[in-house]
Amino acid sequence: MNVPEGNTANAIIRTENLSKAFGENHVLRDVSVTIAEKSLFAVIGQSGTGKSVFFKTLIGMLKPDSGRVWFKNTELTSLKKKEITAFRQRFGYSFQNAALFDSMTVEENLSFPLIEVLGMKNRSKIKKQVTELLEWIELPGIELKWPDELSGGMRKRVGVARALILKPEVLFFDEPTTGLDPVLSETINNLVVRVNKELGITCVLITHDISAAFRITDRIAFLDQGYMIADGTPEELAKSEHPLVKDFIRIAIGGLTK
Repeated sequence: MNVPEGNTANAIIRTENLSKAFGENHVLRDVSVTIAEKSLFAVIGQSGTGKSVFFKTLIGMLKPDSGRVWFKNTELTSLKKKEITAFRQRFGYSFQNAALFDSMTVEENLSFPLIEVLGMKNRSKIKKQVTELLEWIELPGIELKWPDELSGGMRKRVGVARALILKPEVLFFDEPTTGLDPVLSETINNLVVRVNKELGITCVLITHDISAAFRITDRIAFLDQGYMIADGTPEELAKSEHPLVKDFIRIAIGGLTK
């Protein structure tokens, strides 16, 4: 086991010189970043700049060409496939479109990880966990509804609930507010904050909702063409002198850097 240099006392995820290419397309280039435990961390940037690939390398879905990833003091990039699969249970993933099973009710969708991953068989305990979690996301009584009976915002929240059901230490959000109007977007952003503050779960999100990222996160990383061109608190990024970062923020949130 190798531990990266530097202060990692509060780090839950850390990368060092992470690179990934698909043929001639270099998607990640020497990305080094530290994500603090129980923090809310956002990855922003233009479309096609490596954000999703970055997520997938963090959780072991993709193997980097070079560089290393640590979860606390364990180097994930040194683990065998079977070991990384077991480790992945400590991560939750909230998909952009919720990715609910259309042929299952809400209760069955939330029960699925408990049964298939944890091997739970006690139906009353499973039902109790599902009911409590639906109440926590403020959607009580929808257990028997089908995904196509839910609004876009409700689907997103159920998707978050399914990601939470295994009680992950880190929850990844892939564009949590995509396709939602401003009111529903605010509801989802508030849910992300609750997951982080009330449950103490480290939250890492890819988002194009730049104003929300600056409002709710502790730290923001800016990816461009595979490079991490900025990484800091919202206040630090708002003062960035990098031309691309300044222009992106100015256009996205109306002159925050003025």
